[in-house]
Amino acid sequence: MGVSLQDKVAVVTGGASGIGRATVLAMSGAGARVAIADVTPAAGAQLVEQITGQGGEAMYVDTDVTRASAVDALFDAVLARWGRIDCAFNNAGVSDEPLFTIDASEENFDRVSAVNLKGVWLCMRRELKEMVRTGGGSIVNTASVAGLVGWRGAAAYSATKHGVIGLTKSAALEYARNGVRVNAVCPGVIDTPMGASATQSVGKVHDMMLAKHPQGRFGEPEEVARAVLWLCSEDASFTTGHALTVDGGYVAR
Repeated sequence: MGVSLQDKVAVVTGGASGIGRATVLAMSGAGARVAIADVTPAAGAQLVEQITGQGGEAMYVDTDVTRASAVDALFDAVLARWGRIDCAFNNAGVSDEPLFTIDASEENFDRVSAVNLKGVWLCMRRELKEMVRTGGGSIVNTASVAGLVGWRGAAAYSATKHGVIGLTKSAALEYARNGVRVNAVCPGVIDTPMGASATQSVGKVHDMMLAKHPQGRFGEPEEVARAVLWLCSEDASFTTGHALTVDGGYVAR
């Protein structure tokens, strides 16, 4: 028997592509009703159509996670339709400029921080409030192997992902007695458009990053999705405050 989220309500930010999209499909396949939050309406509508065509329930909400009003509108819409939030995957993120620390711009630092860290915090505030109200739930945040180790040429990105792990652990301690579990996933390089951008797709950077993954390949979005699905499920009922690597051995080197 597979992992079940039967009759659960899940919210996935950055849910229309890459790891988010794979997780939306995995959650729907496990029985959840899924709210897809992103800034790509066409891709979101296509994904909703795919899920409903397979007999599932889904909705898309255009959401800029850097704005509190947009985040509140997302959760208001989910509550208006389904009345509760059982699982949340805070996955919306952007990549860094491939520059060393002193060469990166203030604008880039602010942009990466706003999406990757503030956006997670804004979503968590509302998720925690609703889950405490209903007696529990599970939150998973997307961090990165760059949240566990340094990453040359991506200082802002690495800083935000370290921050996500700090938010995760702090909230896990604060709300454990309320029945809310909070964990993070830390992917290595995953075969998504963002992953391709990070490795510049081909050439020396690609080959260097590939060599850092002991399994000799990059990950697939579905492999991260399965980890998120497990963390959201009752199969992980005694797991909270954990940063789970899905990295082909990257940080074990």
